[in-house]
Amino acid sequence: MKNIIENLKKYALETIQTESRAVEALPSVVDDRFGEAVALMAGCKGRIVVSGVGKSAIIGRKMVATLNSTGTCAQFLHSADAVHGDMGMIGPDDVVLFISKSGNTDEIKRLFPFVKKMGNPVVSIVSCRDSFLGAHSDYLIYVPMEREACPNNLAPTTSTTLHLVICDAIAMALSRSKGFSAEDFGRFHPGGSLGKRLYMRVEDVFDKSNKPWVAEDVPIKNAIITISSHRLGATVVLGEDGALKGIITDGDVRRMIENGKDINTLKARDIMSRTPKTVDKSALAVDALRMMETNNITSVVVLSDGQYAGLIHIHDVMREGIQ
Repeated sequence: MKNIIENLKKYALETIQTESRAVEALPSVVDDRFGEAVALMAGCKGRIVVSGVGKSAIIGRKMVATLNSTGTCAQFLHSADAVHGDMGMIGPDDVVLFISKSGNTDEIKRLFPFVKKMGNPVVSIVSCRDSFLGAHSDYLIYVPMEREACPNNLAPTTSTTLHLVICDAIAMALSRSKGFSAEDFGRFHPGGSLGKRLYMRVEDVFDKSNKPWVAEDVPIKNAIITISSHRLGATVVLGEDGALKGIITDGDVRRMIENGKDINTLKARDIMSRTPKTVDKSALAVDALRMMETNNITSVVVLSDGQYAGLIHIHDVMREGIQ
């Protein structure tokens, strides 16, 4: 069994090392011709229509998903389906991007003349320069490859990894050229924890009706009752004019008792923290969470136009699945 395990580890490492070496050589692909191809896609008034078959089709679908989520409209068109009615997906302003290891796939060779007849510019990502796509594409992104990680040099492994990386490079170059922001990304990903991190604000999660506060001269006993009744582990201390003066947490109360202070004589101002952490209600909820984690606290004071609006508790954020 030990020999079997060692051999499996060896085979896995050989695959990783083969693909890693191939990826390390990829920067040479990004030349002026590569830049011209990406510039063509950046100026596209329609969509980027990505096409391929087999494993290249899988890479193409991932490319389309990445483009659409980072500010570039894209559509996947399976090369085999295209000549059976799906060519209607290609609009007059679209750029067609073919992905193929060999550049000689029968389905693509059948589709290609019809695309050219429609007048759409063609960009191809291939690993064989002397191929059909290499000879006929308007822009060729040649991705050289020594061999597949497959021991028989057959199963698409290294080639698909290289094409995936190049597709990501194109997508990110397009995204940055468009000035695509985190806020834009959040609009395109409204569901799940990722989307919530990018668009959910403090005002969306904190309980506006649960707003604990006490005056500066209130006896500590009253402050403790306020903390307990609101179940947020803290109460804000406000001045006569409503200005924020400080915060008292259950930790402050514990430390007061541990230090042997007389609970009967102290006022709120005597144990409050005078520099509470604050966040505007328009801030991202994830930023409030990071503030809590960095300062090892469970609540942050929420402000609205500089005035006390409530407390956001770590449970408010976690309840939304934001991490």
